[in-house]
Amino acid sequence: MRPPAQYLIAALLALPLAAMAAVPAPTPDFQSQHLAIGLAPTRTAFAWFAVDSLGQGKFAQNPVLAAASATAVPGLELKDRSTYLLNGKPVWRVTFEDKGLTLRSNYVAGAEAPPFTLTFNQRANHATLLGLMPPGERRMNLPCLLHLPDMGTLRITSRTPGLTLDYDARRWKKMPAALAVHPSHVNEVPAPFAPPFVHVAFPAATAAQGSVEYQFEVVSIHPQLPGIERDARYDGFRRDWLNIFQVHARLQMLANNVSSDPCSFTLFKYADLAVHTPPLAEGLTALDLVRMTLDRYLAGALGYGQIGYGCSESEADVCPWPTPHTSLDTLPSLLLAACHYIDGARDLKWGHANYEKLAAWGREMFAADKDGNGLVEYPGSGNYSDRPKRLRRPSNWWDTINFGHEDALANALVFGAAVRFAEIARKLQHPEDAAFFFDRAAKLRAAYVPTLLNPATGVIAGWKSADGQLHDYWFTFVQGVAITHGLLDAPLANAVMDRALAKMKEVGYTRFELGLPGNLIPVRKGDYVHENSPPQITGEPKLDDGSDGFQYYENGGATGCWSYFTIKALFNLGRRDDARRILHPMLDAYARGEFQGFDPGGGRSRDWRTWAGKGTGYEGLLVDNYHALLAVLDDIKASQ
Repeated sequence: MRPPAQYLIAALLALPLAAMAAVPAPTPDFQSQHLAIGLAPTRTAFAWFAVDSLGQGKFAQNPVLAAASATAVPGLELKDRSTYLLNGKPVWRVTFEDKGLTLRSNYVAGAEAPPFTLTFNQRANHATLLGLMPPGERRMNLPCLLHLPDMGTLRITSRTPGLTLDYDARRWKKMPAALAVHPSHVNEVPAPFAPPFVHVAFPAATAAQGSVEYQFEVVSIHPQLPGIERDARYDGFRRDWLNIFQVHARLQMLANNVSSDPCSFTLFKYADLAVHTPPLAEGLTALDLVRMTLDRYLAGALGYGQIGYGCSESEADVCPWPTPHTSLDTLPSLLLAACHYIDGARDLKWGHANYEKLAAWGREMFAADKDGNGLVEYPGSGNYSDRPKRLRRPSNWWDTINFGHEDALANALVFGAAVRFAEIARKLQHPEDAAFFFDRAAKLRAAYVPTLLNPATGVIAGWKSADGQLHDYWFTFVQGVAITHGLLDAPLANAVMDRALAKMKEVGYTRFELGLPGNLIPVRKGDYVHENSPPQITGEPKLDDGSDGFQYYENGGATGCWSYFTIKALFNLGRRDDARRILHPMLDAYARGEFQGFDPGGGRSRDWRTWAGKGTGYEGLLVDNYHALLAVLDDIKASQ
């Protein structure tokens, strides 16, 4: 049987352009301060679906994909804006409440009801289901959450045991050129791709299961911190805490977003927030999502950053990693995530069951120290002008910058992972492994500052290349990660942050509502792997100093990604005013939904910006942007 999302695509492709243009604009059939819901008149589907978890009645947009509910089901009609009749017999009923709704389906012989569907346009909102999925199946177990980033969350449960929801999402589905310019999507969808969608289907009652019911309850899930409920500064924190969690419908693991790549080198960030997240539903936690993803990796699944990822045919829309090396930050990320899970969930049983594979990740991580100096090395040289180009990627998350050889970011993560895993090894009664990882961490720390501190600038360089040169572009995240993970003693850490903040002031960066630039001076052409230049520049940047591509994407673009570590480092050093000078404008921007979506008129996405605020991204929603919300915990603690 074809998954329901394939029916959606078939409907989109079969619907004439004139018919799509003629679809009347839907209106809500029900509205409260928490919900705005509309039903399709001739199809068992939501035509309007918006939520405000904070109960402020903010429904600026309807993210439902209009074309998904445009075609009629023969014999179906909507009565009293609540009951669907099929051939005159009631098959679905929708009941609304202030903070929720209920879907009920009853089986009627001779009138087998279709599923009830909900389809979002990802260009409007990267909605996601958050719950557990069977491996290899596009089915979501109940209970689960339906989360709409920057809008709100609904918990979905059922009294009917054993129900699962059909769940799918695509970002690059090809479609005829005529549909690509449908009036409702012009300037939103790059031809020749269909509107990127997220699709959920609620199975109807059957002869074997005569009645089914689904309950939706509006919830606001975030750490309960004193003083934030009545402080508008933290509205974005309360709405967006779950934004970092997006379960990929086709790969059944946490990813950049619901239809983008799972990146093995970011899993530790999800785990950072999962540890502090209240239960999502009865028997379901955010740490369960981390465990589900770890289980996929332990079973052999690959993520972006790992050798072979995306290099064979896949049902998912992925960007391949054709590099013959796994990125240097992948294994520490996976190991950190596993440590967070074991400690946070207190699941020593899972730790024991997977210990050998986890320890093997740790040993492989340190096997990259080829010269024995304590630092791990990437096979890519990192030498100036030895740029990997498209067949090889650099050594870490910042995959358009020529990080290589002795990478300051990856080594800081390796240190953090080694310290955490040594503690796990001790808890799981592997004292020899605990001693091994503590010793390797100590050796790495001893080598870190002497190797990577740039005496000319007084900050940690991004990497030391194989030819012995330091590559220092005033990377903000490098200083933050190194300090946060404890690689710099307090006097040096303060001196480094003094210089970094002074440099930020010198270059004129003040737009903290946009996040932080990854680097404060242009990355020179020989150290930039892919020339992501401003749209008005064709071909590669013309200037060797990289200034004509500066502030665009990873070459100094502003983003929430990785900004957490700078803020956290400042809080750790007791510099709360400096930390809040960055964090509080970001919180205002979170409340306005500024870290996702697209610039008007078909512009690029706002997960990356120029310092003037123009979008230079492409994901639409990149979950790394929401890691910085974790700093609110330090913010509130510093006020007590």
